[in-house]
Amino acid sequence: MIAEETINTRIRESPLISRDLSWIKFNYRVLDQVTKEDKTVFEKLKFLAITQSNLDEFFMIRVGSLINYIDYGKQRMDYSGLREIEFKRTLLTNVKTFCDDQHARFIEDLSHEFSANNFIIQKDLDFLDPKSQAKIKTYFKKTVFPMLTPMTFDTHHTFPILMNLVLAFAVETKIPGSKDKHRKLTFVQIPQNLPRFYEIKIDQKLVFIPLEEIIRHYIDRLFRNMDIMSVNLMRITRNGDFTLEESDDIDANFVDEIKSKLKTRKTGRVVRLEVEEGFNKSIIKNLKSKYSIDDLSVFKVPKTALIGYTGLWQIVGNEFFRDKIPSLKAPVLPLSYPIDDDYTIFDVLSKKDVLLHHPYNSMEPVLDLLEKSAEDPGVLSIKLTIYRLARDSRITAALLKAAENGKHVAVLFELKARFDEENNIKEAQKLQKAGCFVIYGISSYKTHTKLLLIVRKEKRGITRYLHMSTGNYNESTAKLYTDLSLMTTNEVYANDVSEFFNVITGHSQPSDYEYLITSPHQMRPKLIELIRNEAQNARDNKPSGIVIKINSLQDKEVIEELYLASQAGVKIRLIIRGICCIRPGQQGLSENITVRSLVGNYLEHSRIFYFHNENDPLLYAGSADIMVRSFDRRLESLFRIVDVDLKNQLICNLVYNLKDNVNAYEMQEDGSYIPTVPSNGTKFNIHEEFFRLTRQKINDSQLFEQS
Repeated sequence: MIAEETINTRIRESPLISRDLSWIKFNYRVLDQVTKEDKTVFEKLKFLAITQSNLDEFFMIRVGSLINYIDYGKQRMDYSGLREIEFKRTLLTNVKTFCDDQHARFIEDLSHEFSANNFIIQKDLDFLDPKSQAKIKTYFKKTVFPMLTPMTFDTHHTFPILMNLVLAFAVETKIPGSKDKHRKLTFVQIPQNLPRFYEIKIDQKLVFIPLEEIIRHYIDRLFRNMDIMSVNLMRITRNGDFTLEESDDIDANFVDEIKSKLKTRKTGRVVRLEVEEGFNKSIIKNLKSKYSIDDLSVFKVPKTALIGYTGLWQIVGNEFFRDKIPSLKAPVLPLSYPIDDDYTIFDVLSKKDVLLHHPYNSMEPVLDLLEKSAEDPGVLSIKLTIYRLARDSRITAALLKAAENGKHVAVLFELKARFDEENNIKEAQKLQKAGCFVIYGISSYKTHTKLLLIVRKEKRGITRYLHMSTGNYNESTAKLYTDLSLMTTNEVYANDVSEFFNVITGHSQPSDYEYLITSPHQMRPKLIELIRNEAQNARDNKPSGIVIKINSLQDKEVIEELYLASQAGVKIRLIIRGICCIRPGQQGLSENITVRSLVGNYLEHSRIFYFHNENDPLLYAGSADIMVRSFDRRLESLFRIVDVDLKNQLICNLVYNLKDNVNAYEMQEDGSYIPTVPSNGTKFNIHEEFFRLTRQKINDSQLFEQS
């Protein structure tokens, strides 16, 4: 085993930062929102819940993937320079520190604010008044008790399969008067289809009693005439990472294979065991043996904390507090066209391109375009790529209506959208039954691009209406994620998108596009070409500069080109919300590279690429991050912005991202992040400023010129 000092030295000296260690830093930035004085306790609880859902997914996918390598004897080298075993130790040690901080925020920072905000989380039922206790007892007897199923493990009963991310009790019992060696172990899972908290109003306060504490209080009802030796709360996390095998018969086998793989998430290998403080040590030893895990995978949770904070959404979304939770909501803005039968979205787009910036601009124009197309007699066909949909989606309803009205509807449904697979299968099959032409993904590639093409017959001839986006066709997340979308009838875009649909629905390989950059074949080489062009301009003493706003930066080849461009003198400003594997500001390597991350009330989801190009900026937006998966394993697209006004809007967007001093964190050479502080006391919060921003022409391109 490598010494701790050697491991830390390797991590510090590597020119690349570990993807997974960088992710932990990102989740710390989310956790930091819990400490913000300007946020209400409900907003803080929301961010704590987000850190938990982030962490659960991280264990299922990233830790699950690492465990796969170890279990199957496969080798991998992390960007930190560590092999599998050493990296697992480093990673899980760091995660444990994060979890300790997560619990500390709940116990030390949040719980003291509950009472002042008219609610409490009450774990001990004995502190409640008799009337409240009677209500809880009735709830347990009538609702909870019939749902509980004790599962004993002994020589006559196999070890039960506990569900992923579901709380459970491990209960030790014995027959009264018998010896300790006759103890039996029984598991009781907490019903997952009941609310996490039982709610009761006491003295104008809302009291939230964790469901597990109600069951714990009455656990003896399940073990009549037995001595209960210990009651231990736990939760397991199973490996959710799976790889689909390629199949020549996509239509026949693909959906069934997806469904089969989804089942493995329910019974997959255990990668984490969470136990409450004071958990019976002999049971932990037993569980470690059964699940083939070591102490690194066992996470102890303080009694005053919670196992799993995602249940806090029940408090955040409670109607009792509706008027007490200030949140940034998109104002009701007038659309850029009147809603009537004489002047429609088709009229608007026939005259100009429209760039929408969500959630500051409503997604309504996009939905309106689809819904009007479904009814419009002139519309001949609709083609669309779908990655994630909202529940009860208006998108699906519009497509069903279009098919009902006899229009040709072709939909590429990505069934491999992680954790949305089941919903996508259901929606895709619904469309297929209605007569839509549905493509279930493209074998080994995940379709992540967001494209819409509508063909309409008009007096002037055939017009193609397009929508290209950085975000999903999901009206729910459009209110929470910052995204960009372009609506246009420009024929160059139309030709490119038509060709791309032929690639993903048929058997075509166009040599090039004019306004699109696509993966898996073109994107990495094209981005490297654009970076090298800026590097050459810098060497020739010409103006140069690169500004990129993305979610994640991980691709080694592009990072190396950014290092070379920095060494050539190109000023490179990166705005990266999450994972960042580049090491900024290192003398001789990356002194011209800065990295900042924005984490706030909205999820920064838009991707923008700016290249100075000798005072003639090239700007792209789209669905792709700078990730190996984006370039090699996904169908992605970046669309070039050519309209001068829209280019200025994107430049303004980047300027605002670089000016923010409320939501921003500056990345240091060692991979840590420091929150920005207003230098003159003046705050600039883009999530507020973008709401105030009107559609005026703003040309701040000079800010990106090399000085």
